[in-house]
Amino acid sequence: MSINLFHICFMQNMLQRIQIQNSLRNSPFYSYSCFVWIFTRLSNWVGWVGFRLGQDTLGCVILNRIDFLKRIEPSVYRVGSGYQFNRLGVQCTNEGFSGLEFASGIPGTVGGAAYMNVGANGQETANAIDTAEIVTVDGRHQILYRSDFAFGYRMSPFQAMQDLTAIVAVTFRLLPSASVKERQQAYLRKRLWSHLVWERTTGSVFRNPPGMGVSAGELIEKAGLKGFRVGSAEVSKVHANFFINTGSSNSREMLELIGLVKAKVKKEFGIQLQEEIQYVGPFCKYSRIN
Repeated sequence: MSINLFHICFMQNMLQRIQIQNSLRNSPFYSYSCFVWIFTRLSNWVGWVGFRLGQDTLGCVILNRIDFLKRIEPSVYRVGSGYQFNRLGVQCTNEGFSGLEFASGIPGTVGGAAYMNVGANGQETANAIDTAEIVTVDGRHQILYRSDFAFGYRMSPFQAMQDLTAIVAVTFRLLPSASVKERQQAYLRKRLWSHLVWERTTGSVFRNPPGMGVSAGELIEKAGLKGFRVGSAEVSKVHANFFINTGSSNSREMLELIGLVKAKVKKEFGIQLQEEIQYVGPFCKYSRIN
């Protein structure tokens, strides 16, 4: 059983812990036709309604524990995809390097941050990436250079790679800064105040609509949906783009709430919200959820 930041359970019938990069290539899922999900912190996902691994289909959940950190040059860090993103941000900041100070307080891992191009306070993960190392579905190891592909708002080229099994490591190139610690502390105070860290939530559910000049949270609030509930799943009364498990909610309630909010915003403003969270289910053979 796995539990995400909504505190919603997910059952699986095969569980592996991957601690070193080469183990991915030797994992038995390469020998079987089955659904595979690679998780680390489970910080940005919700399960598909009614989908039961081991009953509806053969599936494997791999827990990514590739959590090394190696300093290659004074301001260059090679980091395992399972390394905690918050921990990396704190360490780089404490050592006087800028580029990842926004990561302090953000849940999830380095692999998930790269995959989603996580960002805050005007910074994005992509801005600090030098290279990314991946494993493909046929077991090949590849090194990708930042200059070879483009990122966007909460978008990365990894999301469109059909042959991607997992990001295994990311190398970050940072810049020395005398004021980075001060910025980090300011970002962290802001996050602790605005991101409901005491609630059972994954954070933002929807991406902000591009070019609209309005956030997803503002649209949801203007649609009168703050506090709207489906069972124990609730649109936060504080931050409308945060959905909260207020009791014993499950995937069915959370997904129904997401659908109803999307429909209401579409009806009121003609804007189709796009999810920032990721779904787990049988519609995608290889899901890279970090």
